[in-house]
Amino acid sequence: MIVKKIMSILILLITLSVTSQENLYQSLILPENLIKNANAVLRKDDTQIEISSVKKLIHKYRRVVTILNKKGDDYLKAFVHYDNEINIKRLNAFVYNKLGQEIKKFKKNDFKDVAAVSSFSLYEDSRVKYLEYTPIEYPYTVEFEYTTETSNTAWIPFWRPLEGYLISTQNSSFKIIYDASVGMNKKEKNFSGYNIIDNSEAGILNYEAKNIEALKPEQMSPEFKIIGPRLLVSAKNFYYGGFYGSAEDWTSLGKWFNDNLLVGRSSLTKATEAQIKELVTGIDDPIEKAKIVYQFVQDNTRYISVQVGVGGMQPISALDVDKVKYGDCKGLTNYTKALLDVVGVPSNYTRLYASPDSQIGVEKDFTSFVGQTNHVILNIPQEDKDDIWLECTSQKLPFGFIGDFTDDRDVLVITPEGGKIQHTKKYKTEESVQQIKGNYSISNNGAIEANVNINSKGIQYDDKYWLETETERDLDKHYKKRWGYINTIKMNSMHITNNKETIEFVEDISFQATNYSKKIGDRMLITLNALNRNTEIPDRYRNRKHPLKIKRGFKDIDEVEIKLPQDYKVESKPNNKIIENKFGSYKSEIIVKDESTLIYKREFTVNDGEFPKEDYEAFRDFYKKVNKQDNAKVALIKK
Repeated sequence: MIVKKIMSILILLITLSVTSQENLYQSLILPENLIKNANAVLRKDDTQIEISSVKKLIHKYRRVVTILNKKGDDYLKAFVHYDNEINIKRLNAFVYNKLGQEIKKFKKNDFKDVAAVSSFSLYEDSRVKYLEYTPIEYPYTVEFEYTTETSNTAWIPFWRPLEGYLISTQNSSFKIIYDASVGMNKKEKNFSGYNIIDNSEAGILNYEAKNIEALKPEQMSPEFKIIGPRLLVSAKNFYYGGFYGSAEDWTSLGKWFNDNLLVGRSSLTKATEAQIKELVTGIDDPIEKAKIVYQFVQDNTRYISVQVGVGGMQPISALDVDKVKYGDCKGLTNYTKALLDVVGVPSNYTRLYASPDSQIGVEKDFTSFVGQTNHVILNIPQEDKDDIWLECTSQKLPFGFIGDFTDDRDVLVITPEGGKIQHTKKYKTEESVQQIKGNYSISNNGAIEANVNINSKGIQYDDKYWLETETERDLDKHYKKRWGYINTIKMNSMHITNNKETIEFVEDISFQATNYSKKIGDRMLITLNALNRNTEIPDRYRNRKHPLKIKRGFKDIDEVEIKLPQDYKVESKPNNKIIENKFGSYKSEIIVKDESTLIYKREFTVNDGEFPKEDYEAFRDFYKKVNKQDNAKVALIKK
């Protein structure tokens, strides 16, 4: 009898264990609330980190993710970085079908193994192993796990219980066991409203999250990294690349970075020093010297990308870049800094988070050696004016122009005296101007022939400067798409000028198209705005969740002369219009120059800023009104 009871209990435990495993890998039994709005479901996401000393970190990671459809493939994320300092102790993956049955198994040697940058010998020690898997059906589930060990304790991954839009989280846990000699900084961001539990105690950070539903992205909302839940962590005392350091504050961390990772890496050959000095002979203005150096770097080097997390934090030496003529952002920035040192122009190595989609800044009140930055630029301090910022990876950008990749955000400027948080250039609305001067004529049969001069500055320059190196065929495609609201358009001529000195982009374009106007009997309808029509109306949301974020403001100023068809005269024209609100303004004016000529003037301004979600509908209404005015028509009648 006792034996039977024991056997029954064992069978029950085995059944529960099997059922639990099946529940984890089956995708047909997922709760409806986790499938809603999701392309993938994070079933299990476990991070366990043990830092037993300042020089020993063991990282264990297990990830079980169900991919619901093809769009969810990006959330597979089965990869691990390694180098001479990071050893992979364990690595495998399993693939399950929708019933939870194992259909594929991958061992360590089955993973693809590639250099961070293939064919570039300076980076061959930085590598990544990743799972290459092509699904045969959806949904499918992948279990991925690894264990790594390293003496570098400077980098600890941040915890994101919800990884992004269109993915839900069933279970996520994050645990760090650390020695008192290490210490730990932490900062919780955007935890409110999520099922997140803090089980931390002395020497242990321990968080878990359960059943977090997927969020849908919304047009013109802050980037998910800004509004999503995150736990920022860093070791107060760490070891990196042979050096001991501390992350108590940005000042001391910046000084440590300068003294240990930058000092001694600016040497150049005597020949290069002589060459760069020769280039600035007779020039006293430090900014003019800097312009010459920047042009030298653009003309003589090329950029290569090293994946985040692989390339390390220390730049390759200026001597190496000078020899091979290539580098990543760290190497090229350090190289430019070394050249500026030769000609006596002070500059500062600067780390930041670069993204064209949002201005994510370094946290002023949370110090970490890594985790908050992914890019390096150069700062040239100015005493009586705004500092100059140089993007050293670009062979096209003008001196002192950084664009939307690095503008308007807090960054870590590293000086010999220490680190300091500064703010990069913000392009104001009145700086980001596009000015159109143009004319077009309408024939009696409704065809249009147009000439337009477009001058763009600020962020609007950033939108276009790349056109300088496009082929004529690609330019043709670009302009046909730009004026896509005009059917049968044919480009007559395309001339562009990139003035890097004044940072202006000038386009001189002429085109023609048949059937531009609409003829109804003796009448003809002409849409006045042929050259810069707003066709965008923001999406509608019945129950918007996120704030409205207008990342960058701009201003369009248009003046166009319109020659009417010879056999027609104006019967009626739209009234002048003024729209003003906190989002911007719109003004249109129609002047009758003579009976066959109209002057059309238009100004459209959009202000940057963040507004509550309740304002979104009003903003959308503003764009609808602009769209309506841009489609306003003048009515002509035969003479």
